[in-house]
Amino acid sequence: MGLPETDDRVRGARVVRSVTPVTWQATGRGAMVLQWDVIGDTEQSVLADPVRLRSVRQLGRSGPDEAFDRVAMLVRKLVDAPLGVVCLVDAEEQFLAGQVGMPEPFASERAMPLTHSFSRHVVVAGEMLVIPDVRTDPRMRGNPSIEQLNAIAYAGVPITDPDGLVVGALCAVDHEPRDWTPSEVTLLTELAAVCSSEVCLRIARATAEEARQAAESAHHQLELLTDLTESLAATMDVDEAMRRLGRIVTARLADWCVVTYADEPGAEPHVSAAHRDPARAADMARLAELAARSRTDLQAIVLAARRSGRPVRRADGPAKLRGRLSDAEIAAIATSAGLGSSMVAPIISPVRRRVMGAVLLVNGPDRAPFSAAEERIAAEIGRRAGLAVENSRLYREQRHVAEVLQRSLLTELPELPGVELHARYLPAQDGAAVGGDWYDAFAQPDGSVLVAVGDVSGHDIEAAATMGQLRNLVRGDAYGRTDEPGVLLTQLDQALHGLRVPAAATAVLARVRQSWSGYQISFANAGHPPPLLLLPDGRVQVWWVPPEPLLGLPPQDPRTTTIRYVPPGSTLVLYTDGLVEDRDQLLDDGVARLAEVLRHCAVYPGDELCARLLEVAPRRSDDIALLLVRLTG
Repeated sequence: MGLPETDDRVRGARVVRSVTPVTWQATGRGAMVLQWDVIGDTEQSVLADPVRLRSVRQLGRSGPDEAFDRVAMLVRKLVDAPLGVVCLVDAEEQFLAGQVGMPEPFASERAMPLTHSFSRHVVVAGEMLVIPDVRTDPRMRGNPSIEQLNAIAYAGVPITDPDGLVVGALCAVDHEPRDWTPSEVTLLTELAAVCSSEVCLRIARATAEEARQAAESAHHQLELLTDLTESLAATMDVDEAMRRLGRIVTARLADWCVVTYADEPGAEPHVSAAHRDPARAADMARLAELAARSRTDLQAIVLAARRSGRPVRRADGPAKLRGRLSDAEIAAIATSAGLGSSMVAPIISPVRRRVMGAVLLVNGPDRAPFSAAEERIAAEIGRRAGLAVENSRLYREQRHVAEVLQRSLLTELPELPGVELHARYLPAQDGAAVGGDWYDAFAQPDGSVLVAVGDVSGHDIEAAATMGQLRNLVRGDAYGRTDEPGVLLTQLDQALHGLRVPAAATAVLARVRQSWSGYQISFANAGHPPPLLLLPDGRVQVWWVPPEPLLGLPPQDPRTTTIRYVPPGSTLVLYTDGLVEDRDQLLDDGVARLAEVLRHCAVYPGDELCARLLEVAPRRSDDIALLLVRLTG
């Protein structure tokens, strides 16, 4: 009997061989065993790929990983799956880098044999696997995890390394058959992207550390490369990173340099230039400006590096080097800066494996030509520059994914009669752009409106998950009830404590009702900055009340409710501390500054007023949530 019909699919440099369902059904049980032998050989070759294994092992196995445990917890909370796992798969076993819900001994040992692994099939396939019931899947139905973990439904999304190789999977597991919804699959995909970004960043750091250790044999190389690594790692602004690179290499390797790179082929290049002599800073700035415009000279530099993929040394002398510069002003500045030997080092992306730019190093005529040792240093400089560019790109992507997740957890404001709502959320400028600030507004059956702003402690994905829980608890507990905000927050304290929700948060909860004189606003404040009220005549009230404990602490005395009556045309302003907090000032000063801006901008419409108020923040070291409630009726 011949081999069954197969379907070949190229994944990177490998061919994944899979059996078509038609052939499997037609050839019967004996042929099925033969087909799975083919897949088994392919599976082993993928799992044992040395390049892939190197990435897996670079991630280490030091026990529970806090960051990945948080992602696993988020899977359980948001996807409502009993088991959430971040798996790293090598050739012999799978390591549970993050997990929630796993039974012992797997929860403590953080390892499972491949015989128990569903995620190895994600690694082999190189794509997402979404299976409502693994007992019906020929690849998985004999897996011991079905019995030992009661694992029935499985959804796994690949986690990739900087080369795009699949090192593991982010997976959700249920104890009963389940049709995974598109929104759940989308959320798993976004969270897997966060895991991949974390993996790439960790591998990048490990690679940089390995390169630093390899350079210890040469003291000069060690000093230069260490300083370069530390300087580039200290910023995620790629333009600033390239300027730092220029300053470091001109201090220790060359008299002057030009750094050029482009994020994508054909994109406008980013150019910077530096000289050993600080007095030539203006000339170098002009040289960078001209080089960015003169694509001919710039392309010649990059092409020389792209063709070879390694540094190119030249010792042709000033005349020949000057002759390669077609722009007269560029040539004049270069001659004045000093033309002798030169070297071009490519900036190579470690992720996309392509030349993204180049570093042109130039020495004056009074210095010796660049040596072979300096060529090796230049190659390492180019690699580290490429790593800095990719780190910046990965950082931007991670911020984007985290911000999308954050915004998905925020409320879409309703349209209510007599009440005009405007809100803004701004992530912190530092970190993963995800945190615990939130706002909410919803109508009650009795015609009143509940509004809230809060801030869960922390600036990470766990804070965002807790924020989502807290917001839903507020909604679920308050909807349909006529209790005042103090009573509702007291009940929320009890719910957080009783359900063991790990939340420590500040919040203001307010109920807006129409009254005979206009509106009645009753509110309770749990350790949060005071609400502001803009009156129709332009005056601003700051509603300070005696401080009460944060939410999430053990319940103590019942919380109080404060009642104010306000005229139509007033605007209630709720906000988080990121808008008013400044390390150099008291909170009262920040609140007073916000009140002053509110007073001066009273005439602006809601959206414009939000924009003006956001300008108050002295720096964006914290998230900001802002909610405006205009009482128009």
